[in-house]
Amino acid sequence: MNPDSSFPHEENARVIFEPLGFRNLTIKNRILRSNISGTFDDYDGHGGHARLNWEEKFARGGVGAILTSFTPVAVRGRILTRYAMIDHDDKIPFWRAVGARVHEHDCKLIMQLSHSGRQQDLGGVENLHRKALSSTDRRDYFHGILCQAMTRPEIAEVVDQFAQGARRAREAGLDGVELHGANGYLITQFLSSGINDRADEYGGDYQARARFVLDIIRAIRAEVGPDFHLQMKINGEDHNSWLYPWQKRGNSLDETLKICRLLLDDGKGVDAFHVSSGSTFPHPRNPPGDLPMRDLARWYDGMISQGTRAGFNHAIFSNRATAAAFRAFWRWRRGKVIEGINLPYARAIREAVHAVDPTVPVICTGGFQHADAIAGAIRAGDCDAVSIARPLIANNDLPHILRRANGPEPVRECSYCNKCLINDLENPLGCYEVSRFPGATFEERYDAMIAEVMSVFRPPAFADRDTSREVQS
Repeated sequence: MNPDSSFPHEENARVIFEPLGFRNLTIKNRILRSNISGTFDDYDGHGGHARLNWEEKFARGGVGAILTSFTPVAVRGRILTRYAMIDHDDKIPFWRAVGARVHEHDCKLIMQLSHSGRQQDLGGVENLHRKALSSTDRRDYFHGILCQAMTRPEIAEVVDQFAQGARRAREAGLDGVELHGANGYLITQFLSSGINDRADEYGGDYQARARFVLDIIRAIRAEVGPDFHLQMKINGEDHNSWLYPWQKRGNSLDETLKICRLLLDDGKGVDAFHVSSGSTFPHPRNPPGDLPMRDLARWYDGMISQGTRAGFNHAIFSNRATAAAFRAFWRWRRGKVIEGINLPYARAIREAVHAVDPTVPVICTGGFQHADAIAGAIRAGDCDAVSIARPLIANNDLPHILRRANGPEPVRECSYCNKCLINDLENPLGCYEVSRFPGATFEERYDAMIAEVMSVFRPPAFADRDTSREVQS
């Protein structure tokens, strides 16, 4: 991607902070907080107080909309424990409270409805003696998590779980929902030609593989009507053979374009597309950046009890020579571009979708943190908005920074080290790059880093809210 530096910053800021209209929703600018959260919630899927603080700090930081983290529609579809779910009506009051906090800052809240399928990192004791559900019986090739192909009754049950999740989101007063159809989760497992090996009506060509998500979209519309915002996160390409060349490549861009046109469903389908890439998580292209091998060796051990290949992976990550080789391979498979890595896909999807319905915006994710890169992409017609995760973890107030400057000061920029990703397996989500924090010694910088990571737990649950705002400032 080539940022357009020929425009003055004021013009770039004008482009970024212009409102974006969807069919049934308008957000105040072109920056969305992407779907990220830590293990902040109760083990049984009820929301925790730290989650309220987590979402509010990004709303306060100036984003136009927040996409919640992976929100399971069923306990069998969780990726990690201590993630708030939307599997029952008793979750509605919590999400209503989250929406109220976010709305105080003129920010919209869109719930990402999700199901892990076979990509289930730490499913919890509820799933201990059950194989994960999937489109296939084949275990995933990265962690080796065991799974079983869903029966038709199981497919119908999961479709309804998504629909009821959307209904609950609407009853909670949220502003829309997003289907997580990218990065290797259940919907991807049906969509991808590299994963779906079914011989029934849910497998085969792209139309058959898209039947599952199209069933979900139609079931959601039957529950919430045509005027509730519904968007789809999708891979531009799967890159399913990134680790092993003998694996199928998965969906090409051409297949994705056909699927996107199909999901418009004659104007009754999705209202926007959110473009990513990569059929596993993590993947060299998602989130694009480095691979912190010391952190990976330290925190990946919890996966050993989950997948048949995880012990082998941990041995690779723990050996200095093999870890260095894997890290070099990861960087090679990622490529040289980080900021805007998915823009070619977003542009192609936008052109294909707009040829059918020009009112459907396209959002692109992928390392954005500079105004000239964001404005240049929008101005060029590559996308209509961007979603940001790691650079917002690094700088919660990034939108405010982009109003006055091209980006954070170099010492405060997100380094794409991916330590936040790896630490989230066992620790609170936050920025774990010590060099970004002030201090004369390593110990001082480390203490400053931990204080920032732990700030999500403040104000505490039982503090007076007015007093607690003073604590945060």
